[in-house]
Amino acid sequence: MENNLGSRGEFTRQADIARALGSPFVASVLEAGERHLARAPRTAALIQSWPGDPSAAALAMRFNAAIHALARRGRPRRLEALYARQHDDFDGALCAALVSEDDFIAHWMRQPTQTNEVNRAAAILSALMVAGDAFGLPFELLELGSSAGLNLNLARYAYDLGGVPAGTLGSSVQIAPTWHGAPPPEAAVDVLAAQGVDLHPLDVADEATRDRLLSFVFADQPARAERLQNAIALAQRHPPQIARADAVSWLAEQLAVPQTEGLCRAIFHSMVLQYLTTEDRKAATDLIAAAGARATRARPLAWVSFEWTPNRSEVQLWLTTWPSGEARHLATCHPYGAWIEWQARA
Repeated sequence: MENNLGSRGEFTRQADIARALGSPFVASVLEAGERHLARAPRTAALIQSWPGDPSAAALAMRFNAAIHALARRGRPRRLEALYARQHDDFDGALCAALVSEDDFIAHWMRQPTQTNEVNRAAAILSALMVAGDAFGLPFELLELGSSAGLNLNLARYAYDLGGVPAGTLGSSVQIAPTWHGAPPPEAAVDVLAAQGVDLHPLDVADEATRDRLLSFVFADQPARAERLQNAIALAQRHPPQIARADAVSWLAEQLAVPQTEGLCRAIFHSMVLQYLTTEDRKAATDLIAAAGARATRARPLAWVSFEWTPNRSEVQLWLTTWPSGEARHLATCHPYGAWIEWQARA
């Protein structure tokens, strides 16, 4: 049965990306899903009527996670068997799921993506190492779009960054992205305080939340799932501090609080800007720039951004520091942090 998205839609485009990222299973799920999407009329209507850019909204990733969530629940049986690698009939399994679970899939896709990819913490920490090398001060972290707040615990993870050990050695969360280029500076990142914000923060103490987070991990990337499970367990022992609010209002409140002398305030975000409106992105940028204008050597400000370029051609890691206002493109990165191509010079 022909789908409602035309001959080549968003799922097929994202399938090409998934295959290039080393996830052929996910690519096949998306392709079969697009071929047979008309079997799930509520889901198809939701996608067709979605306001704005379907890529920016990550609709394909929402769909893939919904299908993965169904398989984890064992329904329908043919889909569960596909994920258990008991057969390779993607079309039959996806047809069964779309016909019987249309309501579940549509409901799931209305919720925002929740990748919470802790591997991205390697890029964030590397940028903080650059700032730490420049200022030699401990950090106060402010994260926009924290979701479950796993990256607020970034100082509790262990890293191998191009041969440079960092973080908390011996941590249950081990992060070692494939590294290209020179390593980051060997500077300690001492985090004295960390808090974040999200419109709908997730609580990892909740079993349904943990299941949702794991469903967003690609089914053919078990190492990612294991790392996420370890980060969740660590977050249960060290709960992140996350406010329920919109990013701009919360950021304005935090930046209005006088900064402690001898402390570097660092704002960071990863894969968040695409979900903000143009107006909110500008408002956040203006707030950060205004705070930067107030920064001093004794009260410096750092801004770390791990985001797609506007044309979504690549993910870039940027660091802007004040009082100088210098902006540096530190690295180009894999979307989920699997590799980092370091470009900054010492």
